[in-house]
Amino acid sequence: MSKEDVFIGAIDQGTSSTRFIIYDGSATPVGSHQVEFTQFYPQAGWVEHDPMEIVESVKVCVAKAVDKATAEGFNVDKNLKAIGLTNQRETTLVWSKSTGAPLYNAIVWMDARTTAICSRLEKELSGGKSHFVASCGLPISSYFSALKLLWLMENVDAVKEAIERKDALFGTIDTWLIWQLTGGVNGGLHVTDVSNASRTMLMNLKTLDWDASTLKELGIPAEILPKIVSNAEVIGNVAAGWPFAGVPIAGCLGDQHAAMLGQACNKGEAKSTYGTGAFILLNTGDEIVKSNHGLLTTVAFKLGKEAKTSYALEGSVAIAGAAVQWLRDSVGMISSSKEIEELALQVESAGGVYFVPAFNGLFAPWWREDARGVCIGITRFTTKAHIARAVLESMAFQVNDVLNSMQKDMGKVESSDYLLRVDGGATVNNLLMQIQADLTGSPVIRPADIETTALGAAFAAGLAVGVWKEEYIFDSKFKMKDATVFRPVMAEEVRAKKMNSWCKAVTRSYDLADLTL
Repeated sequence: MSKEDVFIGAIDQGTSSTRFIIYDGSATPVGSHQVEFTQFYPQAGWVEHDPMEIVESVKVCVAKAVDKATAEGFNVDKNLKAIGLTNQRETTLVWSKSTGAPLYNAIVWMDARTTAICSRLEKELSGGKSHFVASCGLPISSYFSALKLLWLMENVDAVKEAIERKDALFGTIDTWLIWQLTGGVNGGLHVTDVSNASRTMLMNLKTLDWDASTLKELGIPAEILPKIVSNAEVIGNVAAGWPFAGVPIAGCLGDQHAAMLGQACNKGEAKSTYGTGAFILLNTGDEIVKSNHGLLTTVAFKLGKEAKTSYALEGSVAIAGAAVQWLRDSVGMISSSKEIEELALQVESAGGVYFVPAFNGLFAPWWREDARGVCIGITRFTTKAHIARAVLESMAFQVNDVLNSMQKDMGKVESSDYLLRVDGGATVNNLLMQIQADLTGSPVIRPADIETTALGAAFAAGLAVGVWKEEYIFDSKFKMKDATVFRPVMAEEVRAKKMNSWCKAVTRSYDLADLTL
């Protein structure tokens, strides 16, 4: 059997859509399908998903992708060796062990309803906002799962009662889907992986297990938490009733960690994924690096039960592509996301306009939950093209803020040697990529396949079942094959002035959360 006759499937469950991609043994996609699902906004700052709708979206994507691959002549049914899973991180839900029913909608990672809980904990705990950083690498923030779980425990009666009855299961989306895929109420496996667990605020980065002291301080019962496994190992088999029953689920990573693997980032290499938000990770190898400049310390990946753990510094940007969606859906300035590039190209600059998309506060490196979106520098000269360009620039500015913090934490990286690997849907926008290169002052490399998140999940599963070896995945020639490179052309003086103006605009977004409606 040749490499092309072996297939690996990847479930890519994102913030706004689910995909299933089938790869052959040379890591070439041969079939895929994607569906969007509903976003719920019950109140300002709240974002929820229907967990059952997500399960259904996976079923549809798997069936449709298989149909497409089969129509192209690929015998996927008999030769699918494993399935990998990647997912939106931090998004939190609790469900009934006995009925399988969610006890509340999933609270999405960008949801800001836990701000009051964060403030309370910062006052109550001796270490304030950084109280748990030594164990988990994360500050107290509405971003992370532990705070969302506390909100559910304090505000949802069904969750309180299920915990008292020992009938509650907690999980992020990976845990929920694996439990469903492996049988649900009929013996479903309650597990998560080290990368997703590292985003809950509950896992100890050194032991890779739930931190007992953190659980005690927060009052979270250990029995509702899933077992933690590595990113590349056979977790269990798909249950009857699903397509590919009996096929092993052999890889699981949070989406940004999967993108790191898909981009084959070795120690010292960084990638930026542009989706709803933007997420920049720098592989620090087996060293746990504490940030002094507003970044998060997290797991990169652990590629097997006995494998060494690679760690990372991460900067998370809450609103990136979501700002373009806002221009399209809420403002009506564009009718499709791809139109923003054409509109922004009508002007040579943003005309002094700066847009700070702090819709639910600012994440790294600022960490200002009191910030709200602002658009400043508007004059009678300003057109919608200037605003469109300012929105694109805001994505690049925020990524650059994180990269600057990474350089401060890790030591200055010479620009002639530094490359930023990029991926995600927004990277098809050539103007955005050129703006990013100009503001970073370093080359930006876009791979031929920009959907590296799904590829990373496939790589993890393929590693676990012997389809690929690490040497193949991390081969530099494979990484650079057919890549597009964007090189900076902006003068250093202009770059410095624009960064100063951006920082001024960011400060204007502070202390606006209590504006009267």
